[in-house]
Amino acid sequence: MAINLASKYSGKIAEKFTKESFVAGNASKEYDFAGVRSISVYTPVTVDLNDYKRSGKDRFGETIEMEDTVQEMELTQDKGFSISIDRGNNVDQMNIKGAGRMLNLQIREKVVPFMDRYTIEKWSKDAGQIAELSAVPTADTIVGSIFDGATALDNALVPDADRYMYLPSAYYNMLRLSKEFLAVDNLAEKSLTKGLVGMVADMKVIKVPDSYFPDGLYFMITHKRSVLNPNKIKTMRILSDVQGIDGNVLEGRTYFDAFVVGAKADGVYSAVADGKQTALPVIGLSEASATITAVSGVTFYYTVDGTDPRYSKSAQVYSSAVTLTSGQTMKAYGKKAGEFPSGVSEKTYTA
Repeated sequence: MAINLASKYSGKIAEKFTKESFVAGNASKEYDFAGVRSISVYTPVTVDLNDYKRSGKDRFGETIEMEDTVQEMELTQDKGFSISIDRGNNVDQMNIKGAGRMLNLQIREKVVPFMDRYTIEKWSKDAGQIAELSAVPTADTIVGSIFDGATALDNALVPDADRYMYLPSAYYNMLRLSKEFLAVDNLAEKSLTKGLVGMVADMKVIKVPDSYFPDGLYFMITHKRSVLNPNKIKTMRILSDVQGIDGNVLEGRTYFDAFVVGAKADGVYSAVADGKQTALPVIGLSEASATITAVSGVTFYYTVDGTDPRYSKSAQVYSSAVTLTSGQTMKAYGKKAGEFPSGVSEKTYTA
């Protein structure tokens, strides 16, 4: 890209209109990635209730050792940048490229938007609940679709507090005209989350630029404790007197990722376009042999230990028939590039 030297009358650089992060601060802080690249999250597995017996042994029911599931979370995004500001170019442009100002510009225009787009896509595709809408939302249907999402969280026993709904600007313009929408000007809360424009269905509405949403996502609901966006390294610095360069060098590095907590995955709901979610896997059983019907472009992941393959450390890529023991369950889901992952299918073998 060419360096355009300022003319005598050019007063400043035109800055793009940018915003700070829409997701930072809206995620759980329960897990600590400090000093490590990945963490394992252990979730205890509870047991069903029994009928209490007033005589005999085992009156409370059979004693079952409490098991747990393990979800491995590993940071994958390690990004950096390096920009030079030559002293001669800066002088010819009347010193309008102040190093500190340019570093802040880089962060606002490139770093934060990249991280937000990645996080929204990752959360939405790892959601515990993905719902295909039969039609594109309209001014008449958008509120009903949002309340359907809120109801899905209610039925999954997700707490009412700390729910956020991320809505692209195009649909916000529909929502804001509805009587169910409470504009932020009417809220008592004045310490505002970035992008917060109001509330609907007891959820904070975060208006996000349309370009931040992956193809096919209409809106997303998250509960704060269901999502993570750890950022281990945030190096941003200005170097002067760099060998071979007469001027300043701006450097930055961010080491981050985004996750959905498997044990609380039903606290994340994605409303997506019809046909944008991979179809449920078809599991077949022939005696003890479990097979998954192949689908072009789809990779299937499965578990046989009862855990959810979308989040379990024990999930494996399916390649051939799997032999089950009596009482064992195969759970599987599918992923295809450009689509949202499928739900989970399961089959249990009983001898």
